[in-house]
Amino acid sequence: MDGIADIVQGMKPITLDEMKSVQLMNRIDTKYVVTDTQLREILSRVCDSYYAQEVENNRFSPYRTLYYDTPELAMYIAHHNRHLAREKVRVRTYVDTDLTFCEIKHKNNKGRTRKERIKMERVDNIVENPNTAAFLAERQPYEVESLRPQLETAFNRVTLVNFEKTERLTIDCDLTFNDKMSGKVAKMAPLVVMELKQDGRAHSLLKDVFFDMRIKPFKISKYCIGICLTRPEVKQNRFKKKLMKIDKLKNLC
Repeated sequence: MDGIADIVQGMKPITLDEMKSVQLMNRIDTKYVVTDTQLREILSRVCDSYYAQEVENNRFSPYRTLYYDTPELAMYIAHHNRHLAREKVRVRTYVDTDLTFCEIKHKNNKGRTRKERIKMERVDNIVENPNTAAFLAERQPYEVESLRPQLETAFNRVTLVNFEKTERLTIDCDLTFNDKMSGKVAKMAPLVVMELKQDGRAHSLLKDVFFDMRIKPFKISKYCIGICLTRPEVKQNRFKKKLMKIDKLKNLC
């Protein structure tokens, strides 16, 4: 990550309060996987046109996410089998601000993502907590009592917002997967997962840069890739090309 922190620190800051106008809770997401060398070039080309989110004087914010699924991994299998409409259930903790939310991510058959969430105590189990259990029962199709913690991810996130505030880019570095069932740990470093979040059809400087650098979108689910890397016995035929591409990118580093 040499030089990346310096570029991010040199960008104009934006606060959490100022970010409220670009939450993009109903949006189109495009993901990319790049090397740290590519990330450095991307940042150098857009740093004069984007804000960097700052929290407690920190622009690299640690996140922890715990994904829930059924014992049969029904949500994972739905994704693997290419169901267009699907859900993810997770608990996300923003370590900097000590805030934790139970979240549901809905993906519809038109490719749009909608996120719903409810604030909770970090130590709560979403199945045993009456508030989160009711929230889940009303908003997703799986039996709440069947949900189990399956995979935890940890990463440091940089969030950029363009000056026009029409899009947001999240950059997840140092991504680590910890399987709660197998106990295995896997890492994505030195690769970086980026997600461009847009609401509308406004021009995107970032997309211009990606096109110029021949960086193509990479449809990736951190939850699904984490399961593949930490639980190889699970069905993963349709993810093999993605896993091979990840290995190829790592070999370029």
